[in-house]
Amino acid sequence: MTEETTSETLEPRTESHDPKVPEAWQSFMRTGWGDRELDLPPHPITDHAARRRARLAETFPGERLVLPAGTYKVRSNDTDYRFRPDTAHTYFSGNQTTDAVLVIEGDTSVLYARPRSSRETDEFFRDRQYGELWAGRRPSIHEMSSSLGLTVRHIDELPSALQGSGKTRVHRGISSEVDGLVAADESRDEDFARVISEMRLIKDEWEVGELQEACDITTLGFEDSVREWPRVLEHGERWIEGTFFRRARAMGNDIGYDSIVGGGKHATTLHWIDNSGPITPGDLVLLDMGVEGRNLYTADVTRTLPVDGRFTDLQRELYDLVYAAQEAGIRAVRPGVDFRAPHRAAMEVLAHGLGDRGLLPVSVDEALSPDSKVYSRWTLHGTSHMLGMDVHDCGRASNEAYTEGQLAEGMVLTVEPGLYFQEDDLLVPEELRGIGIRIEDDILVTADGYDNLSVALPRTSADVEAWMGGLAGG
Repeated sequence: MTEETTSETLEPRTESHDPKVPEAWQSFMRTGWGDRELDLPPHPITDHAARRRARLAETFPGERLVLPAGTYKVRSNDTDYRFRPDTAHTYFSGNQTTDAVLVIEGDTSVLYARPRSSRETDEFFRDRQYGELWAGRRPSIHEMSSSLGLTVRHIDELPSALQGSGKTRVHRGISSEVDGLVAADESRDEDFARVISEMRLIKDEWEVGELQEACDITTLGFEDSVREWPRVLEHGERWIEGTFFRRARAMGNDIGYDSIVGGGKHATTLHWIDNSGPITPGDLVLLDMGVEGRNLYTADVTRTLPVDGRFTDLQRELYDLVYAAQEAGIRAVRPGVDFRAPHRAAMEVLAHGLGDRGLLPVSVDEALSPDSKVYSRWTLHGTSHMLGMDVHDCGRASNEAYTEGQLAEGMVLTVEPGLYFQEDDLLVPEELRGIGIRIEDDILVTADGYDNLSVALPRTSADVEAWMGGLAGG
């Protein structure tokens, strides 16, 4: 089936406010256009993706494996969010276009995709979602194939390709259309989701390079924000969010997650993404932000900064406690230890610090008991999660392979302890209420320990003050 005959069967997506299209204009618009095919170089992911597909096929011999990219999601009425493909689809194919589906059967892999339409169709000049004059040029089948090193066929051929006997596993919840083409087998599909998640636990050298680049760009985004501190004080949390987003879009693909910019008491809300509050002198501001690179690997970094450029004595004391906890957590990272070792190391430091301030209702040893954990009223969350193409990567991996498993060389995880004293917490002194502090870095497990990929951003209280002074002063 050719691209041209397929496209002619599709009704263009238009809106009620679009003007009527006379036949004369339609006919005129279908003629007189040049066309061009690009010979694209291999995508950097091509060889890596091929090896990943081979491993996946070996895991499920004799089975058909289906990985959709997904499609646009509505933001409001007739406007969509900018498209971001499903992680697993891109991990195994490199493709980032909408409506595509990767099908793997043994040593054969085919990408079913929606290429650009013929210039002889209305879609080219009328379709708001796929038309070249509305949404930009989509790659052709030839261009996708030459770049990704894959056989590429039109998406309209997918239904017939999924017919027939034999086991088929689908990565579900990504495309309702694809989900409807193959009868669900919950056990089989859940196991498939687990495997493709666990395959991402170990990063290869190329992936580590992508994560390092994301961390380096993230560092620049933090620096941009501090350089614009007078505007930050004028416009509040929104200014930092916008400033960081500008750097993410300029040098990467996007932000890896909605930026958390928590000034003052907002820092005690773990996922504060409204970013609508002021930045007030005398307060702290918690910045949890990460750039997603153009191959979709994301950083995830948090720093807590004194708005005045210098910590008060109380702020410094609390910040240094969180820093000591993070240091203990990072030092616990090495191959062979269990995943929760950094968490335990960090929590022991925080629990002792809370005990020293007289906040714990029981002894530190009792508080640290798995049957108690009362200290976590003020620490709230785990210290680590895996990081990669998803900010919370490998989320469908089994507990045995992930949270109850051991760290191994090539894993990348965050270490991010925090202290959070809610503004209405009557069990802490008033001076602590409304203070939130978190420090987070992206840690690569190496053969003999760890490497901090986000080390370029200062962490000690003294270094943070010097860094802010140098940037804001400039």
